[in-house]
Amino acid sequence: MFNNDYITIYTDGSARGNPGPGGSASIVVFGKSRVAEVGGKANHTTNNKMELMGVINGLKFALKGLGEFKVIKVFSDSKYVLQGITTWIHNWKKNNWRTAAKAPVLNQELWQELDKVVGDVKSAGVIIEWEYVKGHSENKFNERADVIATTCADSVEMIDGEVSVLFDGRLDGWLM
Repeated sequence: MFNNDYITIYTDGSARGNPGPGGSASIVVFGKSRVAEVGGKANHTTNNKMELMGVINGLKFALKGLGEFKVIKVFSDSKYVLQGITTWIHNWKKNNWRTAAKAPVLNQELWQELDKVVGDVKSAGVIIEWEYVKGHSENKFNERADVIATTCADSVEMIDGEVSVLFDGRLDGWLM
């Protein structure tokens, strides 16, 4: 499943009520040795925003521990995120953050933040591979990311805007 040649990131986002309280999640696996769970909270948000935050937070965490890794594989169940970052963003940037219909891009500030983080990763000489994983399809890593995101959305302990490392340790000691 995991490989010592790359970092694997599983992400998810959740919003209760959409809009409503939301949570984001990233599971960042460094090769076959280290794993971290990163969760975020927003008091009033949308599912799409939390999906974006899951990817942003996961990539930011991965950047801190790149070491010799030259590839990051990002798995998301959000076609919005995957199509946005691999296809739509190029025209949005050319069109001054406007859609083909000339409307402002929704969640522009998050797309710009994701674009910056992706640029930082590429500047470090690392390739990002974007992969779709079907949500709620018994992929245990996607399911774990969903649990983290919904738990953060429901949390009364976390504050609005908080991003926390919930676990950071050896992969063989990680209890999912």
